[in-house]
Amino acid sequence: MELLIAFATDDGEHINNSHFGMAQYYRIYRFAEGTGEYVETQKNVKYSEDESLKHGDPEKAKATASALNGIAVIVGKKFGPNIVRLLRRFVCVVVRTERVSDAVQLIRDNMDRIEEEKNKGDERKHIVLNTESR
Repeated sequence: MELLIAFATDDGEHINNSHFGMAQYYRIYRFAEGTGEYVETQKNVKYSEDESLKHGDPEKAKATASALNGIAVIVGKKFGPNIVRLLRRFVCVVVRTERVSDAVQLIRDNMDRIEEEKNKGDERKHIVLNTESR
């Protein structure tokens, strides 16, 4: 199975420290057959538009989702109250690591678990990964 996965970042190297939807950029990777290949970095065009919206606002969830067309999995350190809405469309993965490269490795090491969660559809739950998850 091939999946496009977005990693929340403000500098391209580290996972951002705020909620996923507040990242300035998303580093997109294509995962297939045990590999994680960098595709592109997308500017979060909704980042500045969302500043007036409160965490948990349904419009904020829609804005985040619309910015990530074709993405199946989203990865960040934190998700706000909208995680419930985002789970309808994405597998949400919370990572306990600093660097995007380490998060990519965590995803690679846990692809079976991520694919299993993706297949649950409306019954999806978020996944938490850290170095002990390997």
